[in-house]
Amino acid sequence: MRFLGVDLAWKGGASGYCCLQWQAQDLELVALDRSRNTAELLSWIDREAPSAQAAIVAVDAPLIIPNPRGMRSCDRQSHQVLGRYHAGCYPANQQSPFASHTTGFSEALSQRGFRHAPTIRPQQSGRFQIEVFPHATAIALFELDQIIKYKKGRLAERRRGLARLRELMTTRLCHCEPSLRLQFPAALPTSGRDLKVLEDQLDAILCAYTAAYWWYWGSDRHWVLGTESFSPAPATTDAYLKTGYIVVPRR
Repeated sequence: MRFLGVDLAWKGGASGYCCLQWQAQDLELVALDRSRNTAELLSWIDREAPSAQAAIVAVDAPLIIPNPRGMRSCDRQSHQVLGRYHAGCYPANQQSPFASHTTGFSEALSQRGFRHAPTIRPQQSGRFQIEVFPHATAIALFELDQIIKYKKGRLAERRRGLARLRELMTTRLCHCEPSLRLQFPAALPTSGRDLKVLEDQLDAILCAYTAAYWWYWGSDRHWVLGTESFSPAPATTDAYLKTGYIVVPRR
């Protein structure tokens, strides 16, 4: 089984990507990079997960957007459930400038045989796609009081945030189940451009790990945000597909 994480550029452009492989009861990092555009990203997915390869693609972007205006129910629920951690999602609707791109990417995955999996049996084989949220994954798995701020602000603040996130990923994921051991270069990038590359890649790893965590545990250790009102108990796949959904590891 392979787990592909995509930190999708919402309006096209460069996206971070990661591939983890299930190997001897542990996870192994087999690819980590950044694509220049969506066509290049899809070509990478075709190489890492050809049609016969069982895999989950986890994407940090709104994949299903049924609402003409306002916000999706899963976006609203992210503020209700995760707001105290400062982790509410950016709202999406069909008028959003990124809507056609992110939903189009989901459709491209569907054409490759990746069906939406807002419900799953633990360790079920197949080809799936899910929407995820790296901030929520970090809050749950690293037991944070609030999100690590590494996306905005001054360069020094972003470097501190990325350094902390990278350290937590290195020291904590190896003790999670499933286990993932990571190694990074000792030095952090210094330029804003290189920090953005690192940010995209770390987010992609968190996306891929969320895919693996979802596959390994299923709903026992997750919430799925979506449907008209939030419930810790999972709903049906069809209910989530009508509203959009986000798979979130539980603390």
